[in-house]
Amino acid sequence: MIKPVRNRARRLDPLWRQGARFAAFLGAVAALAAIVLNAFSQNASPVANPAFATRAQRDFEAARIRYQAANTNAAAAWQYGRACFNWAEFARNHKPREEIARQGIAVCRQLIAREPASAAGHYYLALNLGQLARTKSLGALRIVDEMELELKTALRLEPLFDYAGPDRSLGLLYLDAPGWPASIGSRSKARFHLEHAVELSPAFPDNRLSLLEAYLKWGEKQRVQRELPGLAAVLEQARANLAGEDWEMSWADWEQRRRKIEAKIKEKPVAPLKK
Repeated sequence: MIKPVRNRARRLDPLWRQGARFAAFLGAVAALAAIVLNAFSQNASPVANPAFATRAQRDFEAARIRYQAANTNAAAAWQYGRACFNWAEFARNHKPREEIARQGIAVCRQLIAREPASAAGHYYLALNLGQLARTKSLGALRIVDEMELELKTALRLEPLFDYAGPDRSLGLLYLDAPGWPASIGSRSKARFHLEHAVELSPAFPDNRLSLLEAYLKWGEKQRVQRELPGLAAVLEQARANLAGEDWEMSWADWEQRRRKIEAKIKEKPVAPLKK
């Protein structure tokens, strides 16, 4: 009676391993929903400041009114999509975030249906899909595939839109998404698009910061250290060109990220434990 039991155990063992791998896959996909928005370092990156949340809501309401008054106007449409993305970032839980994101998705889809060559429509559709993906688990995988497609379309149509936003966003999407077979994550693709964003729009701080954060993630500290003087020069120059209320939240975000990068560079490596 013992032998059949052992044989059965051998037969079940590969199935158990397959189940473990599938569980790991599901875990990676679920994690994707939590990190996917990192792919979109938009002008309005989240910073914990009630005034910024109030401003994002005000801009959302104003953009909605403009769009309702001229719903065939392309600029009014994509600006409403942008405002949806920014306001959804301050949602306190999944339900309001999904509701706001779906508004942005709907308006961008309508714009693209009328004007398929609208880079802004494809771009902000991708960003609002990112907000929607944050509210999902397994469903995030399909959404991320669509985000990639829309960003590639925006890149083909207008590479310089939003200071090389399509390249920057694609790079961060490939950086933060789990790799194959769970999702589309790829270090080589992330590097290509983040470096290309800097080439296209070198004076935009978000491009430089995003690239340096990626280098740090890959353990390339010496390269980051070499690039820090260039980052300082870019930030100094940008203060004159990107000024005013519309840029306050971006500057709060950029300075916060710069300090984190500098702190990481100063960290001493942890010595391995002695056996």
